[in-house]
Amino acid sequence: MNFPSRLMEDAVNAFATLPGIGKKTALRLVLHVLKQSPEKVDAFGEAIIKMRHDIQFCQTCHNVSDDSICSICSSPRRDQAIICVVEGLRDVMAIESTQQYNGTYHVLGGVISPIEGIGPDVLNIDTLLLRVKKGGIKEVILAISPTIEGDTTMFYITKQLRESGLAPSTLARGIAFGGELEYADEVTLGRAIASRRPYEMD
Repeated sequence: MNFPSRLMEDAVNAFATLPGIGKKTALRLVLHVLKQSPEKVDAFGEAIIKMRHDIQFCQTCHNVSDDSICSICSSPRRDQAIICVVEGLRDVMAIESTQQYNGTYHVLGGVISPIEGIGPDVLNIDTLLLRVKKGGIKEVILAISPTIEGDTTMFYITKQLRESGLAPSTLARGIAFGGELEYADEVTLGRAIASRRPYEMD
C-alpha cells in the first residue's frame, strides 16, 4: 500500500495495531479522522490518553475505576455480602447489562491455564480469599466461562473456599460448555445468574 504521506502511514500503522483492525480498515479510519475538525480529533486523542493514564483498578475487586474503590464496591445499594467472581472486565459489563445482579464482583484477571503458564498465583485469587476471610460474605458466585480452563479455575477456588467453610454457587448451565461468558446474550446470562446453583466439585 503506497501512502502519499509518512504521517498518514504512521497513523494507519497505529490503528492497525488494534485487535480486529486490518490495514484497509485502519486506512478508512484515518481518512475519516482527516475529515474531522482539529478540535474533534484533539478531544478524541485526549480522551484516550486521559483514560490510559488516569484509570485505576479497584483495590477491592480489581474492576476498572476512576477512583481507588469502584462505584460498585462503594455503592450502598449493592449487596456487599455477595461476590460474583469473573474472569475479566468484559464479564462484569456483560452481567451488569442483564440487570439481574445486585451484589459485588471480583475480577480474577484470567483463568488457570498451565499450558500458557498461568497459575493461581498470577491471578487475583489471594485477594478473593482475603475478602472472604474478613467475614460478612454469605455467597460467592463463580461466573466463569464453562471451558476446561474455567472449570479448572472454579475447582481450585472452590477447594480454597471450602477451607473457609463457604461453598460457592455457579451459573446455571444455560451457558453452553466451551462458550465465552461475554458473548452470551443478556436473557440467557440473566437466567443463568438467577438460577445459579451450588458448585459441584465431583
